[in-house]
Amino acid sequence: MSEECLICKAPLTYLEKDELMECVLCHKKEASRAVCINGHYVCDECHTRGMDSIMALCLEEKSKDPAEIIVKIMRMPFCHMHGPEHHVMVGSALLTAYKNAGGDIDLPAALMEMQSRGRKVPGGACGFWGACGAAISSGMFISIISKSNPLAGEEWGFSNLMTSASLAAIGKIGGPRCCKRDSYLAIETAVDFVYKNFGIKMEKHKIICEHYEKNNQCIKTRCPFYPFEK
Repeated sequence: MSEECLICKAPLTYLEKDELMECVLCHKKEASRAVCINGHYVCDECHTRGMDSIMALCLEEKSKDPAEIIVKIMRMPFCHMHGPEHHVMVGSALLTAYKNAGGDIDLPAALMEMQSRGRKVPGGACGFWGACGAAISSGMFISIISKSNPLAGEEWGFSNLMTSASLAAIGKIGGPRCCKRDSYLAIETAVDFVYKNFGIKMEKHKIICEHYEKNNQCIKTRCPFYPFEK
């Protein structure tokens, strides 16, 4: 189990309130609560460096299964065990599979919009906002394919229903957080939601986690994707 602090691999800790932190990589100062036990802070921008490569993978991808797509994204060098990159990855995988399954969208434009929106959801939202970024990403996906906005009617409703359905699936399992588990749950929920409400049938296969050994807080058999039986 090696992935916690990106600098020294030491465990992370979360402060009770925001404090002014200086990123050890870019030296930007900002308020945050997340720091490793040795005092290293890495901002979200530095943590997600290289995430632009998602778009190239997605534009070449032919799969109709968003879980299969996100598994490939998770294997890319920029992706860490946990982090705000997942807030873009979930929606990007869903947009790509939706397009490949017959969804009528401009995929390059949709992926760019997903990057723009997903980057705004900070790391730690699951614990401090009460809304996991993977679930929010699934709602962003629906808002993009339905062209929703704050004044929309049915589209606005669908976007919020998608986020709430993903949050329910994630919250039912309980914590501590796992960005991989929560991403898988949001994607599985979205596949069913889209077929029911939009008539586009993306594919779904059984997901088996490849990353549990890197997760210091793995819940093991409580996780539906843990590779060993209870």
